Amino acid sequence: MQKKYFIIGGLFASILIYSCGSNQQPAASDQSKPTAPASPTNTDKGIGKFKEVQLTHPLDETMVTKGKAIFDVKCMACHKLTSEKLVGPGWKGVTDRRTPEYIMNFATNTEEMLNKDPNAKALLEVCMVRMPNQNLTDDEAREVLEFMRKNDGKN
Repeated sequence: MQKKYFIIGGLFASILIYSCGSNQQPAASDQSKPTAPASPTNTDKGIGKFKEVQLTHPLDETMVTKGKAIFDVKCMACHKLTSEKLVGPGWKGVTDRRTPEYIMNFATNTEEMLNKDPNAKALLEVCMVRMPNQNLTDDEAREVLEFMRKNDGKN
């Protein structure tokens, strides 16, 4: 009986290893910085209602504080503030890679972005987990964006 379970377990493990690809692990530096295969343009605004987002200069510290609170409750379980991937990609540098409109559209129109936007779809292939809709209001999304800007060292 034990031999039967051993054979079944070995068969299952073989199928699992085969279905996951080679057993080579990416370099440590590759694991911490997932990038989408498609290169976004600096003018890509994504899919959604945000066509132009007015940024504050200097940063609005009230929005930064509110954005950090939202991050702590709704985002921190899947995202790090560094470039390291957790479940989703790290946030460091996101405001350099994406436009404010893209970030706002992704935060408020998550499902449509993941279904239709080529850059979001490519990132989904890297992360392999769909970001759940966090049901952020427009104001909350803007506060999170301001927190992201602060995290990226913007003034």
